Amino acid sequence: MAKKELVKKEETQNLPALKHSSLNNAMAIATEMSKSDIIPKEFQNKPANCFIVVQLANRLKADPFMVLQNTHVIYGKPAIASSFIIACINGSGKLKGSLKFKLDESESKCFAWGIEAATGEKLIGPVVSLEMAKAEGWIAKNGSKWKTMPGIMLRYRAASFFGRLQCPEILSGIYSTEEVEEMQTPTSETESIIDVFAEPETPKEEPQKQIEEKQTETIQDDAESIPQEYIDRANAYYEEELENEANG
Repeated sequence: MAKKELVKKEETQNLPALKHSSLNNAMAIATEMSKSDIIPKEFQNKPANCFIVVQLANRLKADPFMVLQNTHVIYGKPAIASSFIIACINGSGKLKGSLKFKLDESESKCFAWGIEAATGEKLIGPVVSLEMAKAEGWIAKNGSKWKTMPGIMLRYRAASFFGRLQCPEILSGIYSTEEVEEMQTPTSETESIIDVFAEPETPKEEPQKQIEEKQTETIQDDAESIPQEYIDRANAYYEEELENEANG
C-alpha cells in the first residue's frame, strides 16, 4: 500500500512536466494564461512572457499558475519569490522532511540545512550574516527589508544559497526577487541605472536668438573685465585722432 501511495505522489509531482512536454502545448497554455486579468501586469496579453513561465514551471515541476504568481520581472530579468524557492525545495522530494534553518544566539547569522532523502546525509548551505549583508550593500539599498525584518531576510537568503549549492537541479540558476533587486537597484535616489547600449543623446541646436544673446553677454562680460585704465587710454587716443582729422 505504501509503495502504491509513493508512486501516486511521484506521478502527481511530475504531472506539470508531462503536460508541458510539448512545445505546442506549452505555447497554447501560455496564450490562454496571457488572456487573464488576474495575473501580474508583466504577463497580461504577453504570450511570450507567459511561455517562459510555463517552461520554468516545467523545470520546477510546479503548477504554472503558482509559478506565475510568484514570478516578478525586475529590470528585464525573471526572478521568483524567496518563499516559493523554499516551497520548491520542500516539494521536490530532495529532502526528508522540510528545509530547516539554524540561527546563532544573536540572530545575526543563519544557514539552511536538511537531510537528503536518498542518502540520509545532512546537507548544509552557506552561512549568511548581517555582516555580509552590510558588506555587500544589501542593507543600504532603498527600501531594504534587511533594516526592518533581518531574521526573515537571513532565512530567505540562506534558502536561496542552499538551493543553488545543494540542489541546483531544482533552481536551475534562478535568483530570488530580493537578490535581483539588490544586485541592480540604485543605492540612492541620485543614482540611476545606465544603459550602456543606449544611443548617445544628440545635442539640441539652440535657436539663433539664444546664440546671439549669449554672444552679447560674452562681449559684455569681456568688456567688464578690461581695466578702466586701458579704456581711458583708448578713449583719449580716439579723441586725439578725431581732433587731428578736424585740423588736418
